Amino acid sequence: MTAETTAVLNAKRQIKPFVKWAGGKGQLINEIRSKYPEGLGKSIVKYAEPFVGGGAVLFDILSHYNLKELYISDVNAELINAYKAIRENVFELIDLLQAYQDKYISIGSGEKKAYFYAQRSRYNELLVNTDSTEGSLESAALFIFLNRTCFNGLYRVNKKGTFNVPAGAYRKPTICNAENLLSISSALKNVKIIYGDYKKSKDFIDNKTFAYFDPPYRPLTNTSSFTAYSQLGFNDAKQEELSYFVQAMAERNAKLLVSNSDPKNIDENDNFFDILYSKFNIKRVKASRIINSKGEARGKISELLISNY
Repeated sequence: MTAETTAVLNAKRQIKPFVKWAGGKGQLINEIRSKYPEGLGKSIVKYAEPFVGGGAVLFDILSHYNLKELYISDVNAELINAYKAIRENVFELIDLLQAYQDKYISIGSGEKKAYFYAQRSRYNELLVNTDSTEGSLESAALFIFLNRTCFNGLYRVNKKGTFNVPAGAYRKPTICNAENLLSISSALKNVKIIYGDYKKSKDFIDNKTFAYFDPPYRPLTNTSSFTAYSQLGFNDAKQEELSYFVQAMAERNAKLLVSNSDPKNIDENDNFFDILYSKFNIKRVKASRIINSKGEARGKISELLISNY
């Protein structure tokens, strides 16, 4: 641990996501913040985010509100392991990440690729040869390293369960942001971190809770890169199942906000979410997304913010 690391330990900073994540809400954070319910931090003293992903909204909440109880979960076990490692072993994690960064930046482009694939192989060895990587500091560090150096920061595994995203073309990526990691660690101290699906939040959500649901987006087309946001099996039936859960939580008088893609970008007659959340308020907001199979083809399209208030 360096003197610089110690110096920033107690500094109050704006917290940022520690990973890049498909469908991350960084670019929409102002729109989402404008939809926070009245009373947040006063009569509303709890926050739940059952599809936490990169945590852009979580970290915005932690940066601006002092809440009594917070809950996050995700079905990606490696992501949850990384959150727990930051909370519980941040100094050791920083040491590992700093070593990865120092090595990666010091070598040439060809060597960078070889180094990336060596670390990817080690990460997959941990995934395959252990019953669980829960509590593995090395796995958490490799997860963050690979996220910061792989192509587009994607997380993808094959049928064998091994990470198979290729190397990205980065010269000097920030692999270890010690200041931000320390701020995150401090902010997560009282956060309940759960591996599992959104249904596990059922016992946490009540009438003093603001809950934000950011599920895998419904693909706009079969070839749309919105499919990058979806997880295996999160089809229309799963979207409907989630809406029933959200409606059940609304009956508890919790304040609820849901994000998703807007089918009307492709078909103005597609009322899938308008029907599914007909009892809720639906706001369409503009976002820059890749909207076809060519990564360079980006455009402003609308996304949905659905709330019960």
